[in-house]
Amino acid sequence: MQSLQKCNGCNFAVTAYTGPVTAEPDPPPPPLPPQPPPPSLRDRKRARVRQALIDAALDLFDRNGYEQTTIADITAAAEVGARTFFNYFASKEDLLFPESDARVRSTLDAIAARDPREGPAEVLLRALRDVGEKSDEMASPQAVLRLKLMRTVPAVRGRTLQVQMDAQREIARHLAAAYPDTLDEVKAAAVTGAFIGAITGALQVLLEGVDETDSSSRPEDPREFRRALGEATDLALAPWMRAEQTQDRSTR
Repeated sequence: MQSLQKCNGCNFAVTAYTGPVTAEPDPPPPPLPPQPPPPSLRDRKRARVRQALIDAALDLFDRNGYEQTTIADITAAAEVGARTFFNYFASKEDLLFPESDARVRSTLDAIAARDPREGPAEVLLRALRDVGEKSDEMASPQAVLRLKLMRTVPAVRGRTLQVQMDAQREIARHLAAAYPDTLDEVKAAAVTGAFIGAITGALQVLLEGVDETDSSSRPEDPREFRRALGEATDLALAPWMRAEQTQDRSTR
């Protein structure tokens, strides 16, 4: 009893001196990234002109054929001059890939803002989810038309491969720089190739069931479309995910 009282007294004395002993608090969450400023009047005008060119081109490609449609036809339908066209697009083919640069930028942003616990494959899969939440372009009538033209027009097929190769090279370069202890240039190119290849293959199958003769056709449920695309890409990157988990356990 005396020893218990003595112990309680010690505890009281320590508490009175230092305050109650508590567990270390969790670290605060990282600050949210700053929100971009709203687009200016000039930016909104440029976006409208760019979209008008895209809409006019897709309508003409669908009605008259890709090879039969000229840049002059597109600018006339969009009611802009030929010089204006080249302020927005380098070629007629580029009209079919209006969001490719934005998707690459979104992936690079995901790599730059990665959680320290995220591996390369996890970052890429998260980037795909982010892209799907921001835009349904991959499940749009435009995507259906792009697939149709890729199969039938050599120039579009070539441009598609070039867009994919450029995206893969840029993403792989940033991935290797972000994970120097895990990936060299060859491994970064391989995991990025698996990622882009999985998306490309899944999109071809998912869009095949859409009526290509109807210019307004699109997958019936964009959420189901994103789910199927995500699951297919998860499966393709599963070996990389397992390797990352094994390496993570071995370093603990």
